[in-house]
Amino acid sequence: MAPQRILVPLDGSPQAQKALTYTTETFPEAAIVVVHVLNPVAGAGDLEGTISVAADAASGQQQFAQKLFEQARETAGDRIDDSEVLAGRAANEIISYAADHEIDAIVMGSHGRDGAARLLLGSVAEIVVRRSPVPVTVVR
Repeated sequence: MAPQRILVPLDGSPQAQKALTYTTETFPEAAIVVVHVLNPVAGAGDLEGTISVAADAASGQQQFAQKLFEQARETAGDRIDDSEVLAGRAANEIISYAADHEIDAIVMGSHGRDGAARLLLGSVAEIVVRRSPVPVTVVR
């Protein structure tokens, strides 16, 4: 049975875009949910003034996420069922979202903007593959 709702994490990398394109072509009937995970600013709130720096960084990341969602809509049109900005460790947030939001499958890029943390598979993709409650397709 083909998945009904597919989660595609977006981070601005070519691999994430390929994952979205793969999803639209391979699963033409599925609804697509896109998410972007904000990286928490290390040390926010530890020193005077870092809270405002963290807020500025989060605002910039929110704008970046909105651009990603607009690009996703250009690629997938009205097949985008939902888009959400998450905050935390990327792999954990992706896995939790899939478990909590009736996601049938995850399609993601092999590694993100930070490059391949490992030789064959990015560290986020590797963790998602190992821990996901639903099937995961990794697009190279």
